[in-house]
Amino acid sequence: MLGNTPTMRSPFNVASYTDKFIRDQQAATGADALILDPSVRSSHPTGGLLDSFNIRGFPINEGNNGEFAFEGLYGIAPSYRIFTEYVERLEVLKGPSAALSGIAPNGGVGGVINVVPKRAGEDLTRFTAGYGSNARFGGHLDVARRYGDRKEWGVRANGSLRGGETPIDRQSETTGVGSLALDYQGERFRSWLYLIAQTDRFDAPMRPFLVAPGLQVPKAPDGRLNVTQPWEWSRISDQSVLWRNEYDVSDQVTLFADVGGSKTDVERFFGLPTITNALGNTTSTPGFFGLGIDRHTYDGGVRARFDTGFVRHAVTFQGSVYHDELFRRTTNGTAVTSNIYSPTIAPTQFANEIPGRPRLSESNLTALSIADTLSVLDERVLLTLGVRRQGVEVNNYLSNVGTLTNSSDKSATTPVVGLVVRPWDNVSLYANYIEGLSKGDVAPNNASNFGEVLPPYIARQYEAGIKVDFGKFATTFSAFEISKPSGELLAGRFGATAETQVRGLEFNVFGELMPDVRVLGGVSLLDGTLTKTAIAANVGNTPIGVPNVQANIGVEWDLPWVRGLTLNGAVIYTGRQFVDAANKQPIPDWTRLDLGARYTTAINGKKTIFRANVQNVTGESYWSSVASFGTFFLGAPRTYLLSMSIDM
Repeated sequence: MLGNTPTMRSPFNVASYTDKFIRDQQAATGADALILDPSVRSSHPTGGLLDSFNIRGFPINEGNNGEFAFEGLYGIAPSYRIFTEYVERLEVLKGPSAALSGIAPNGGVGGVINVVPKRAGEDLTRFTAGYGSNARFGGHLDVARRYGDRKEWGVRANGSLRGGETPIDRQSETTGVGSLALDYQGERFRSWLYLIAQTDRFDAPMRPFLVAPGLQVPKAPDGRLNVTQPWEWSRISDQSVLWRNEYDVSDQVTLFADVGGSKTDVERFFGLPTITNALGNTTSTPGFFGLGIDRHTYDGGVRARFDTGFVRHAVTFQGSVYHDELFRRTTNGTAVTSNIYSPTIAPTQFANEIPGRPRLSESNLTALSIADTLSVLDERVLLTLGVRRQGVEVNNYLSNVGTLTNSSDKSATTPVVGLVVRPWDNVSLYANYIEGLSKGDVAPNNASNFGEVLPPYIARQYEAGIKVDFGKFATTFSAFEISKPSGELLAGRFGATAETQVRGLEFNVFGELMPDVRVLGGVSLLDGTLTKTAIAANVGNTPIGVPNVQANIGVEWDLPWVRGLTLNGAVIYTGRQFVDAANKQPIPDWTRLDLGARYTTAINGKKTIFRANVQNVTGESYWSSVASFGTFFLGAPRTYLLSMSIDM
């Protein structure tokens, strides 16, 4: 909604991670790229199927996924994982954003992860060859060109293929990614077309765990051990397209229109292991899961700048439509047993696939929104006011059958108020009130109002902070409170009577502390509370998966006596979390150390960079994170990454 807004003039906490940073980290996915953001934690393991996160203590991209924004729009990005080959920048807007981005397709309110795709700039031909333990090899080609008398036509193409055995026992993965970005930059008209295709194939993918009620979570095993059977598998394919257009009616008025969509095809055969005793025994029932997801999005509007007296206005009016359809078929196999400390191999089972995928759900999300950023005193004071009227139409169908079970057509109005005061050029004081929006839950079978769809949930955030730019480095400090209702059974009736609240303090630092020394990191202190719940004993407890502390520090040092050599290291810490609302089943805090180096040189006059990284250098065994529904994940084992890139 607000367009491209400089960080120091934004009334929100936003972090941005560039292509260079991503390449230097050898980050293959969005989850790898965001590892040093203290407000963000990946809630899915390395060696797993998807990128899901907790931002400010609330889940993002869980469930049926699709919650990555692409150029600010939902419905375009791949549903499960973001591969970094086509990423120019990853932006993280922390906190709810319904008035800015609209309702997230899966109801996430903790923040927005936006993919800014690569597009043609200067001419580039870059090839990267990579290796990852144990025997995973790959190559990536990145080509950019501009054409025309004024370089108005641009082409950016990326292609990669990786495959082989991972450091996790019995696991192999093969990924293929292709992307194409075309653009035209005329005097008044600009247009961009983005195409993405990717496939991700796993044998023996890592799965999260459940634990039997009342049982203490056992000590984490070695991260290389894998209870998933070698005959369990996953195949995910995505195709995405986005066409964006802008036309300057005048120097002050711009029209814009976007259209795009994505298709996801999922086939997998595996189970969800449950730990049944203190010895680490597990049971799991593998099943076939076939899922198809079709998404479409359309939006358009106008941006205008004008003055009323001494007040400058930047106004945006936007209309948008998002539509998705999900088709699913599931069947079950036979239960198998294993052990987290000594995994066993069970007799091979095969997917019992039944043809056809009945409709599971469909959503229509429509919106009209307007925002105005008013500024005075040469943008020393900026006030952002906005509102979005969001329609939420949902149809749910009987699983494996496809007959309509319930429908809902609701609407909600969500505002945003943001204030920035800049007493000096390098200091911004900011505050905001903004709301998040999530689809209402469906009353379960055991409720007296079975099948009723609750109205959309409205989350509320209050935030204030300060940003200071020291030139070579910058810091941010923010304090926030987010509260979000949720559904539960109370006296036999299902209603939105539960509430989760997270209060937090965030401190971030990034940039060059001294010549040849750069730092990126911070700390996030979270106070999560179940403020309302039907179980009186749980009121005041910590919500599932919300630690009290998340802290990171990453440092780079250019060695002065070896030209071109840079050493880097990172320490990542996450506090204790609970897998149950009663707070009887904790997983302990953990710390991980990563180390690396890169060497920049020239070979035959071509810029060449060698990179080496070791993740989890000490081989720490730990439970890394907890999803909002109580599943938890084994942390990544020690992993070696090597690559060489050359600009040809």
